[in-house]
Amino acid sequence: MGRPKALLPCGDSGLPFVASLILALVEGGAADVLVVGRPDDTALRLEVETRRGRFVENPRPDDGQLSSLVAGLNVADRPGVRGLLVTPVDVPLVTGAIVATLMREFHTSAAPIVRAVHRGRHGHPVIFSRTVFDELRRADPGVGAKAVVHGHERDLRNVEVGSDGVLTDVDTPEDYEGLFGKVR
Repeated sequence: MGRPKALLPCGDSGLPFVASLILALVEGGAADVLVVGRPDDTALRLEVETRRGRFVENPRPDDGQLSSLVAGLNVADRPGVRGLLVTPVDVPLVTGAIVATLMREFHTSAAPIVRAVHRGRHGHPVIFSRTVFDELRRADPGVGAKAVVHGHERDLRNVEVGSDGVLTDVDTPEDYEGLFGKVR
C-alpha cells in the first residue's frame, strides 16, 4: 500500500480501518479487543488506545502474520478465555452483526474453529477455540494458521454471514480505490 493500512480511512465514516474494526468487535460482543503491531508503531498504538483497545507489541513482526496471531494469543490466553476471534486489519468491512453471528455460533457449538463465509467462500473473522491454541503456537510460520484450519476441516464450522465484507481484503491502492475511491 505504501502506507499503514490500519490507519487508512474506512469510507465515508473517515474512521481508520483499525478503529472501524475495534468498534465492530465491541458492538459484536467481544469482551476484550487486542490489536497487535510493531513495537515502534506509535501512531497505531495511539489510535488503538484512543478507541479503548489494547495494543500488543509483536516482538518478531518480520516473522509474518502468525507471529502477530501468537503475540495476541499469548496476551489473551488466561483462565476463562474460551476462544480468540482473529481478523486482519485489512478486512475493514467486518461489522458488529457479523461478529455477533460468529460469536453466537461459537458459543452454541463445540467446533474448534468457527469461520465466516459468504456464498461458500471463507474469509474473516475466524474464531479459534482454546482447544487449538497450542496448535497455533506450534504452527509452521511459513504456512501460518491455515495449517491449523486445514487440520480441522472436518470439524470446523463455516457460518454464512450474508456479507461479502468478510472476503474484502485491501492489499493495494487499487483495492482501496475500488471500495472507497482515492486514498486521501
